[in-house]
Amino acid sequence: MLSTDIRTELADRLDTAERSRTPIGPLVAAYPDIDVVDAYEIQLINIRRRVESGARVVGHKVGLSSLAMQQMMGVDEPDYGHLLADMEAFEDQPVDTAKFCFPRVEVEVGFILGKDLPGAGCTEQDVIDATVAYAPSIELIDSRIKDWKIGLPDTIADNASSAGFVLGKERVRPTDIDIKNIDAVLTCNGEQIAEGRSDAVLGNPVTAVAWLAQKVESFGVRLKAGDIVLPGSCTRAIDAHPGDNFRAEFSGLGSVTLQFK
Repeated sequence: MLSTDIRTELADRLDTAERSRTPIGPLVAAYPDIDVVDAYEIQLINIRRRVESGARVVGHKVGLSSLAMQQMMGVDEPDYGHLLADMEAFEDQPVDTAKFCFPRVEVEVGFILGKDLPGAGCTEQDVIDATVAYAPSIELIDSRIKDWKIGLPDTIADNASSAGFVLGKERVRPTDIDIKNIDAVLTCNGEQIAEGRSDAVLGNPVTAVAWLAQKVESFGVRLKAGDIVLPGSCTRAIDAHPGDNFRAEFSGLGSVTLQFK
């Protein structure tokens, strides 16, 4: 495990990279012994700093939870991070591409929690019971690691490569839809560019949320009532460029759009 000083130094480097939009080299190259515990502690340093400066945690995310994304990124397990209020994007407000290093979009079925989730003992039934609605969503991901050359500790330290998210207007109760059988189609400027199904996420997005609740409990983090939870992408990630207008359509769940300028 890395020392507290080294963790703080790496958190500083990631924070500077995000603010300056100047990506850095992989942390695993400089510190081959870095592990996922180090990485999440590094993430938490920057999350706590942002909260102390007035930011508000509104949820959590699982990333790299589909085989397609793990193969794309060259990792073999999911990552996890925080969603903050100032990361929320809106369908009617184009996002400035210049604010990011290497922006990409992912298509996800969002969970909205109505009750706190247990930690280490969290079950899939706990997740279903606590979820008040599913929502169509697009996550905006970005990497402060140069050229997306990431190992698992890199992306976890970098807040799971999260940069923003947008929720569509529709809300569907868990009892009204089969969460494992939602087809998703992503278009960009009217052209279909990706498709997938919700069960690409660990076989069931509910599994990803339960896994997340268990994973972060040991760090003193809990998933709480009111949280938005993004369980991972149904499709591979797609690069975003100025002028792109993305639309994700979900069978039985509605749609969501995200524009870039």
